[in-house]
Amino acid sequence: MKSIFDPETRQEIIRRIDSLTENDNPQWGKMTVTQMVRHCALCEEYYYGKIKISRSFIGRIFGKQAINSILKDEDSTFKKNAPTPPAFRVTQPLHDLESEKLKWKTQVERYSTFDQEQFLHWFFGMLTKEQLGQFIYKHSDHHLKQFNA
Repeated sequence: MKSIFDPETRQEIIRRIDSLTENDNPQWGKMTVTQMVRHCALCEEYYYGKIKISRSFIGRIFGKQAINSILKDEDSTFKKNAPTPPAFRVTQPLHDLESEKLKWKTQVERYSTFDQEQFLHWFFGMLTKEQLGQFIYKHSDHHLKQFNA
């Protein structure tokens, strides 16, 4: 399964980010392309510990089941319009897509030096580095597909 920790996969994601344009419209959801890019960059900051989020009560109950469903195989994915915690919601108007893309790509490139063996996710609970890498790829892939990238 693809992982953000694989150099070829990171380059694939970066190429897809580069392909985004201001004219891209979502296949689902309310975010503009620029808001989606900011959302994804915020998520990357979270994985590096720059954003703190407490464990979700619902996540404590269903988190392991949800992550196992998402990571069960190459074709499994997120549901469209899945809930987003407030720290990752981007609703303000944004107008500089190229700047937002650069931030996201820079953070994706940083995964070449990611050294945590475990990560406590706000919803899914404790993830191994392998699970986290697969999840981050699937999250990025989900949003890039949202804008046909």
